[in-house]
Formats: sequence, C-alpha cells, structure tokens
Amino acid sequence: MTNLLELYVKLVFPVLVGYTLGRKLPAIVPTRLGQFLFWVGVPISIVAFLRKADLSGQIWIAAAIAHLAILLGAVFAWVGIKAQAHLTNTVPHKSTQGSFILAAMVGNTGYIGYPVTLSIVGTQYFAWALFYDLLGTTLGAYGLGVALAARYGGGIHSHLQVFKAIIINPALWSFGFGLLFRQVKIPAPVEFGLEQIAWSGVALSLVLIGMRLSKLTSWQSLPRASVSIGIKMLLVPLIMGSIIPLFGLTGTTARAIVLQMAMPPAFATLVLAEAFNLDRDLAVTTLAVGSMVLLVTLPIWLWLF
Repeated sequence: MTNLLELYVKLVFPVLVGYTLGRKLPAIVPTRLGQFLFWVGVPISIVAFLRKADLSGQIWIAAAIAHLAILLGAVFAWVGIKAQAHLTNTVPHKSTQGSFILAAMVGNTGYIGYPVTLSIVGTQYFAWALFYDLLGTTLGAYGLGVALAARYGGGIHSHLQVFKAIIINPALWSFGFGLLFRQVKIPAPVEFGLEQIAWSGVALSLVLIGMRLSKLTSWQSLPRASVSIGIKMLLVPLIMGSIIPLFGLTGTTARAIVLQMAMPPAFATLVLAEAFNLDRDLAVTTLAVGSMVLLVTLPIWLWLF
C-alpha cells in the first residue's frame, strides 16, 4: 500500500502540475514540450534505462504479446459495434467506429507506461516494457492502426508518409543505440547524470499528459468511450494476463507485461483521428477518462498479478 501511494504521488503530482500549467500557458507550450520529449527526452531515457535493463531470456515475446493484445482489442471492439447494431438497430458513423476500435486496441505504453513500469518493477525489467511499446504498440498504432483509420476515415493518406513516420521515430533509433551503448563503460558521475536526465524526461512526460488533459473538454461521447475503455483496460488485460504463463512468463516479468497491457488509450489515437477525419470527440473522451480510470484499475492488476 505504501509503494502504491508513492506511485500515485509520482504519477498524479506531475500530471496536476501539467494540468495547471496547461490552462495558463499558451497552447504552443505543450506542443513544444511534446516535440522536445519526442526528439530528445524519451530517446535519452531509453538509452539510460537500457544500461540497467536485463535483456536475458526471450524478451522478444513482449512484442508478440503486444500484437496479440492489440488484435484482441480490435476484435472485441468490432464485436461490440455489431452487437450494438443488432440490439438497437442503429449503426454508428464509420468515423465513430474507427475511433472506437483504435481506443480499444492501442495503449499509452510510452508516456504513462514507462513511468508506471519503472516505479513498480524497476529498471531491471524496463526492457520488457520497452519491447512491448516500441516493437508492439508503436508498430501496431502506425501499422494496423493507420490501416483501420484509413478504412473508417474520410480519406486515404500516403502510406509512404506512414512508413517514413515509423522509420524516423527517434525512440526506435535510440533503442538500437542504447543496445550498443550498454557495452560502453562511462565514469560513475556521468552515469549518475545520465540517469537523472532520464528520470527528468519521465517526469516531463507526465507533465505533458496533464497539459494535454487540460485541453480535453468534450464529454458527449462518454457512454461509448466507457465501453471502449472497458475493453482496453479491463477485458483485454484480464484475458491476456491469464494466459501469459503459457508463454513462460511469471512473477515480475508477467507483471511488467500486464501493466503495459492495462494502460489507457494512447495519444496516437487522437493523432490518427485528426489525420484521418475520425470521431475526434470520442478519441478525446477516451484519453481523458482512461487516464483517470487508471488510478482505479492499477491496484486491481497489482493484486491479481
């Protein structure tokens, strides 16, 4: 309980700071902060935490589980849409269906998942969360996610642009560099400074979450958003978490994977909603509600796993 309260303080306080700043500072500030974290903060954090991560074992399984969880969320969302059509004789607009499916399948395994995993299981198991995010969520969001967004959205965007967005992702490049940099010995003071910069990047990520939440004011899609969040944050983690031992994962390793699966919908869903003319209100609502629901669901997953 003490550790959980400490985690809530670490998570909630920076978010509240960001929320307060987001309502007072110009809209350009969170945009610039997001760009800084994307190009500098998150890559440095990945390099620093990889130096202490345990890469032994079949760590690639994390990415495979991530893709299974993404597909399972998409299937449940599709079934939910069909069930609504059958029970109510109403079919949501295609743009709404697209946002609904995306929110149910892609989680915020980076900006929120990293801090949660690091705080609960430590840097030793960070690599499992990293593989889950970079080789699972990122590829899922900008691979299958883009395909679905194009299918349900108002227009087809250039697939070449999507491919370029994946290739130039600095997190993927820092991941490769971090694997090589693990073998380089550096002085203890430099190591300490690098670690402090990395944790500062984590804190700023949470501040950015608060800034973006301060801009989310739409609640009209709450009922539909609740169903999507239920699939993403309850149903999928419960099912996948129950079968994780079949992959040979137990203990703290399994916990690290479950925590990533249980994250709220990713900000990538809003990016795709805006790019492909999906239901932006639904995307906005799932982000806001999912971030708050995490405070309730987190102790449940820690208790179950």
